[in-house]
Amino acid sequence: MAWDWEKLNQQQRSSGPPPNVEDVLKQFKNMKIPGGMLVIAALVVVAAIFYSSFFTIDTGAVGVIRRFGAFVRTAQPGLNFKMPFGVEQVTKVPLEKVFKEEFGLQAERTSQQRVPTLSESAGESLMLTGDLNVAVVPWIVQYRVKDPFNYLFKVSNVQALLRDLSEASMRLVVGDRSINEVITKRQEIADQAEEVLQQELDRAETGVLLVNVELKRTNVPAPVQPSFNEVNQAIQDKEKMIYEAKEDYNKAIPAARGEAERTIKAAEGYALDRVNRAQGDAQRFKALYDEYAKAKDVTKRRLYLETIREIIPKLGPKYIVDEDQQNLLPLLNLGEQGKGRDQ
Repeated sequence: MAWDWEKLNQQQRSSGPPPNVEDVLKQFKNMKIPGGMLVIAALVVVAAIFYSSFFTIDTGAVGVIRRFGAFVRTAQPGLNFKMPFGVEQVTKVPLEKVFKEEFGLQAERTSQQRVPTLSESAGESLMLTGDLNVAVVPWIVQYRVKDPFNYLFKVSNVQALLRDLSEASMRLVVGDRSINEVITKRQEIADQAEEVLQQELDRAETGVLLVNVELKRTNVPAPVQPSFNEVNQAIQDKEKMIYEAKEDYNKAIPAARGEAERTIKAAEGYALDRVNRAQGDAQRFKALYDEYAKAKDVTKRRLYLETIREIIPKLGPKYIVDEDQQNLLPLLNLGEQGKGRDQ
């Protein structure tokens, strides 16, 4: 049944402050009722039964009811009833509350939990990577209860088991990665560790559902930090040189390939031109030969005249001398005398 709390509060305010216990007892003593003490005892018993029989469960939680220690049923949020006087006991389990466990962060714990020492806190975050380096890996696990029965009855100490399984899962994942991957790929490692841890929690029937696994800033231990920085700087210089070499390679190789292609195309064009010229000359010679075969004397004389016409302009000064001429030397100096007069 639903309680009208506002109406109840108004009735209490209108009725004034509650009576004192001594006043109530005096009123019962002054009452002229036979067997008054029996009535008081009965009222006390009824109040005790009412107080130990009804309980409320907050929103986002459930109540696990045990009868003589054995699980009986689960109570939902709201007002519920159970058998009184310890016959049935209820344990309230929050389902929507998110719990948090920190590893390697030296977080402050509650008064019910043991505060880890500095060596313990540092030890759980020191892990060996796949390339045999030591890394400092702090992380946080957030979880909530998904199965109240398993959470209460299947595991005696869920928190301790969760911490052990979380550390084992994280070491398993980190052990397969290099130190550079542990530092640069934190989200990928956290996701893989969450998957492995959830499988182990389900196999152990803890009734726990992981909400998030977050990897904090990972690094190497402080004593080796300077040496590690030098190694990283050397690796970065190496990567830079490789990148610059690849850049030069990407510039030179395409240019050389382009030049080679251009040279090949030019050679192919020259070869095609020479072949075409040769074929044209051959065709022309064949046509001349055909004409020569038809009229040898005419063709022979025409070829002679065409050849002379091409050669004569290239010979320079020409002197035609009669074969009967006796004094040839004076005539050879005519050209030189003409040049002297011109000067």
